[in-house]
Amino acid sequence: MKVQVCIIGGGPSGLLLSQLLHLKGIDTVVLEKYSRDHVLARIRAGVLEHGFAKLMREAQCGERMDREGEIHKGFEIAHDGVLSQIDLYKHSGGNSVLVYGQTELTRDLYEARDRVGGKVVHNAESVTPHDLTSARPYVTYRANGESIRVDCDYIVGADGFHGISRKSIPKDVLREYEKVYPFGWLGVLSRTKPVSPELIYAKHERGFALCSLRSQVLSRYYIQVPLTDKLEDWPDDAFWAELKRRLPDEVAARLITGPSIEKSIAPLRSFVAEPMSYGRLFLAGDAAHIVPPTGARGLNSAASDIYYLYHAMLAHYQDGDDSGLKDYSAKALARIWKAQRFSWWMTMLLHRFPDRRDYEDRLQQTELEYLFSSETAQRLLAENYVGLPF
Repeated sequence: MKVQVCIIGGGPSGLLLSQLLHLKGIDTVVLEKYSRDHVLARIRAGVLEHGFAKLMREAQCGERMDREGEIHKGFEIAHDGVLSQIDLYKHSGGNSVLVYGQTELTRDLYEARDRVGGKVVHNAESVTPHDLTSARPYVTYRANGESIRVDCDYIVGADGFHGISRKSIPKDVLREYEKVYPFGWLGVLSRTKPVSPELIYAKHERGFALCSLRSQVLSRYYIQVPLTDKLEDWPDDAFWAELKRRLPDEVAARLITGPSIEKSIAPLRSFVAEPMSYGRLFLAGDAAHIVPPTGARGLNSAASDIYYLYHAMLAHYQDGDDSGLKDYSAKALARIWKAQRFSWWMTMLLHRFPDRRDYEDRLQQTELEYLFSSETAQRLLAENYVGLPF
C-alpha cells in the first residue's frame, strides 16, 4: 500500500487529521489496533473549545455536534458550601465552550470517513514504523495473519500514551516530563437529568467532585478517590452518597440518581514528551502529552496538534513549503505547556492532597478567595478554559 500520510491511531485525533487531509486531496490511511466498537466504547471528555468545534466543521463533521451539543457560557465552583460562578462569556470576550461527548464526536468522524471512502484499518496488529529519518519511511502491520507494508511520505503517531509511535524515537533524543498525582477520578455515567445546566467543580475537605453532562438526559459525575481504590469498593449507592456529601446542600437536594451505565477510575497524570517530531514521524495527542482532566484540556490539546499538523501538511503538499513541518514540534509544545500549566493549576486549586500541610491548605483557600475577588483572575481562568488561540 502507498499513501502520502500514514496515521497510527484511530481515535479522534487520527480520524480528524485523516478527514481534513482527505478533503484537500491528500491520501491517508489510519491504522487502529482495536475494533471500531472498542474505540467507540471509550467514555472520555465532553467539553470542546470553540477552536476544536471550528475544526470539526471544517472537516464536514460538525452538523450533529452543532445540533445536539450544548453551548456553555460559564461554570460554577462549589466551595465552603456555596456556589460561585465563572462567567466565561463575559470574561473571555464573548467566547464559550461546547459540551459534546467524545464518543459521539468519534462516531461522527467515523461516519465521515465512511462517506468519502476513507481508509481505516481496524485490528491492525504489531504496527511498527521504519526508516523514520529517511526520505522513504514506511509502516508494517499484521492483519488476518498477513504482514502488510505501507509506504508513505510521513507518519503521524496518534496512538495514545501506550502506543508504539513515541517509543520509536531514540531514547537519547526524547526527553519526558511527568508528574503523577496521588489520587484518581472515579467517574459514573448515568441516564439521568443533570443536576445543573452548567458544570460544577466542587472543592471539599473530603475531596474533589465534578458534576458534568453529555446531554439533558445523560449525566457524568466524578469524585476524587485514592489510587488504591477499586471499582468494587464503589457500588452505585456508595458513589451517590459520597457525591452528595461533597456538594452544597442546595445541589445535593436536587441530584437525581440512577444506575450507572459506565463506571471507571482514571489516575491523574501530567506528561509531556519533547520533541514531538523525529525525522518523518510526528506525534499528536496523548502520544506526546497528557493532562489531568481538570479543566478539560486533554482532547482540546490534541486538537491544537492536529490544527498545526494539518496546516503544515497543506503548506508542504500545496506550496512546497516545509517550514510548518520543521516548526511543528516547537509550535505545538508552546501551546501544550500552557495547557499543562492551566490543568496543573486547576488540579492544585480544587483537590484535597493527602500529604499537604496546613500552610498549603491555607494557600489553596487564599487562591480561591483571590479568584472570586478579582476580575483579572477570572479573566485569566476564562481565557484558558475556552481555549487559547492556535
